[in-house]
Amino acid sequence: MSQNPAAATEAPPAGVPAADPKRWVALAVIAIAQLMVVLDATIVNIAMPSAQEALHISDANRQWIVTAYTLAFGGLLLLGGRIADYVGRRKIFLIGLIGFAFASALGGIATNAVTLFAARGLQGAFGALLAPAALSLITVTFTDVKDRAKAFGVFGAISGVGAAIGLILGGLLTEYTTWRWCLLVNIPIALGAFFLALPVVRESRAEGNTKYDIPGTILATGGLVALVYAFTKAAEDGWSSGVTLALFAVAAVLLVGFVVWEARSAHPLLPLRVVLHGNRGGSFLVSVLLGAGMMGMFLFMTYYFQGTLQYSPLKSGIAYLPFSLAIIVTAIVASGLLPKVGPRVMMTVGGVLATAGMAWLTQLRIDSSYATLILPALVIMAVGMGLVFVPLGNTALTGVSNRDAGVASAMVNTTQQIGGSLGVALLNTVFTNAVADYVTENGPDQTPLGVVHGYNVAFTVSAVLLAASALLIFLMIRNVRTPVGTTAGGVDAPAPVAVHVG
Repeated sequence: MSQNPAAATEAPPAGVPAADPKRWVALAVIAIAQLMVVLDATIVNIAMPSAQEALHISDANRQWIVTAYTLAFGGLLLLGGRIADYVGRRKIFLIGLIGFAFASALGGIATNAVTLFAARGLQGAFGALLAPAALSLITVTFTDVKDRAKAFGVFGAISGVGAAIGLILGGLLTEYTTWRWCLLVNIPIALGAFFLALPVVRESRAEGNTKYDIPGTILATGGLVALVYAFTKAAEDGWSSGVTLALFAVAAVLLVGFVVWEARSAHPLLPLRVVLHGNRGGSFLVSVLLGAGMMGMFLFMTYYFQGTLQYSPLKSGIAYLPFSLAIIVTAIVASGLLPKVGPRVMMTVGGVLATAGMAWLTQLRIDSSYATLILPALVIMAVGMGLVFVPLGNTALTGVSNRDAGVASAMVNTTQQIGGSLGVALLNTVFTNAVADYVTENGPDQTPLGVVHGYNVAFTVSAVLLAASALLIFLMIRNVRTPVGTTAGGVDAPAPVAVHVG
């Protein structure tokens, strides 16, 4: 981007650090890292059917390809932000890049399901270091409010554009090379960003208390893993089996323990005051439900495209493009409308539209038309999602203090990832049981019809989740005039909300 030479040499206002002359180059490097994280989500989504077949992964366990990543990412994101602040944002950014490259290499050469799941978990863990470090680096690198707004705009746009690119790239790599390259492609990107960052990204860290809430992290992440594993065992052994019930009990104990610990901890990972507020608490619940419904939809539509309609991986990626483009266009339009109509109306309409789009998908047949059934449903759903996610960043920060702005902002992405993890696990179990019941009643020769029946049952549950989110929006979200903000030199500016596709 071009810069005004006069502005570059003009003395900054008192109390505001001088602008970094390499800030736009640093932004380009940080954007590359963000692009890699976004690409990874959509590329892997397209590659899942091929990876499942190659590594002989069961239908009950395939959801771990997604949830191993999202659980680690969502469960460790708040801790990752604190580590980046206290250890050094540049240092953690570089460690995150190298770690993400290593985890991608491990997944790319995986010869069994366990190795692939472990690699995806490692990717999520290093992503939980990389993402908050990148956002913090933008905040401290761009001290001018207008420059910072432009930088966050670029960073946010990467999510939408990167998702579209990932869909096509995932299809190309899977179809013309192998699904393994959908993971291995991260290696040159990460290493390139690492070496480019060395001379241009400045180090920064927060001062003061540097204690970490390790017990809170263990309780929250352990509880979520136990909950997802319980859903998996329900698909294999049934909802009433002893192992399934025991895992649900363990999950409940750990998650309740997390709440109790956070209420008493002097240095909580998630201060309960952040979530015990109408708009903020409602926003986080909505984010969980939307993540659950949306991520589950992408899992099953990918298998429907490639397994039932016999689309190639590339054609499957192209089939998703209207969804990505509709979200981008809706986000642009919604940003202009938000000050006029307020978040409550916009988000409620969005929740209803997203529910309607998902309900439309419950009419899938073994030979459904993409143009007349699938495409309209995807576009309606994308418009609804865009109308919800644009205001969500503001409503999640209603009345939050500057000291909690970073946690509240990260919670939007954390809850979306956790919702996605739980949704994929739950819906995959619903799908597996529905197919099994259908085949039992109608015979093994009806398995293809049973699979489509399973998709429709899963989409029905997804529609219920999205409808619940619309109801929560209407009941809990209230219009607010002034979103949280920061001064020019602050480090707690709210981060843009990432809308993950697949």
